[in-house]
Amino acid sequence: MSAPALEARGLIRRFGGLIATDDVSFAVPAGARQALIGPNGAGKTTLINLLTGVLKPSEGAVLLEGRDVTALSPHARVRLGLARTFQINQLFPDLSPVESLGLAISEREGRGWDFWRPAGKPEIVAEIDDLIARFALSEVYDQPTRALPYGKQRLLEIALALACRPRVLLLDEPAAGVPEEERHDILAALAQLPAEVAILLIEHDMDLVFSFATRISVLVAGRLLCEGTPAEIAADERVRAVYLGEDGHG
Repeated sequence: MSAPALEARGLIRRFGGLIATDDVSFAVPAGARQALIGPNGAGKTTLINLLTGVLKPSEGAVLLEGRDVTALSPHARVRLGLARTFQINQLFPDLSPVESLGLAISEREGRGWDFWRPAGKPEIVAEIDDLIARFALSEVYDQPTRALPYGKQRLLEIALALACRPRVLLLDEPAAGVPEEERHDILAALAQLPAEVAILLIEHDMDLVFSFATRISVLVAGRLLCEGTPAEIAADERVRAVYLGEDGHG
């Protein structure tokens, strides 16, 4: 049996006397469509920072495709196939989508700032064209990122993460701040992410979570409360009491 794409084993993170992540263990199988939900203050951001290497655990381990990466930096984890997007986008405001993607791909290939010269790198141009088309950026491909509608910025961020050719992709609230009229582009982009890439979605929008995920993990007060299918989570009275509430949102 193959190792999970991403695995947390007994993760604990202390900040002084506060335990922000309390003995969390869970696995994201290869090709999974999994979501992590929980109320504000549940410890989701701390957990994601532990998985990606931004924070080091006080105890426990993180494994990527069976390899212990607990001691590795975020950049090293990206190189091994773990990419993420952020709740607040981390983009280059003065670069266009084409330039941003060219830079990301060139960095992946070890070429750094020597990016996107059509005559010399047709394979990079072809990959950029594919990502531009896949993420509905064709109409804005040459515009400065700062001028793009916010929904397009979120799509560009997902495209940049995919340009890293990850085996595991962590999506941190990809629909946060996106106007309702632009949300269908986000949903469409998520639906066509490569099947072989394991996705862990962190999201407050329950409609998005339940339409995307086939398995959901619920974090409460730094501990894993339960895991299950969307139907099982929706029917779990503990989840309804601590997270979903009367309006269905945390």
